[in-house]
Amino acid sequence: MTDESTTQLQQRIDDLECQLAFQEQTISELNDALSQQQLTISKMQDQMRYMVGKIKNMSSSNIADQSEETPPPHY
Repeated sequence: MTDESTTQLQQRIDDLECQLAFQEQTISELNDALSQQQLTISKMQDQMRYMVGKIKNMSSSNIADQSEETPPPHY
């Protein structure tokens, strides 16, 4: 092998190592973002369950049926 081909191979190896380092960093950042999103989704699901439970326990309406209403004063 000549010095030139050795230098080219070393340069290619250095480039590959650099790309690998950037890919590892990107994967780590994506994993952190995904973990944070999953925590947010879980929290939102808990809040949604709580709200659905509150709504189900509420009375159907605060307005009485027409048959239960007292007539207006002008009758």
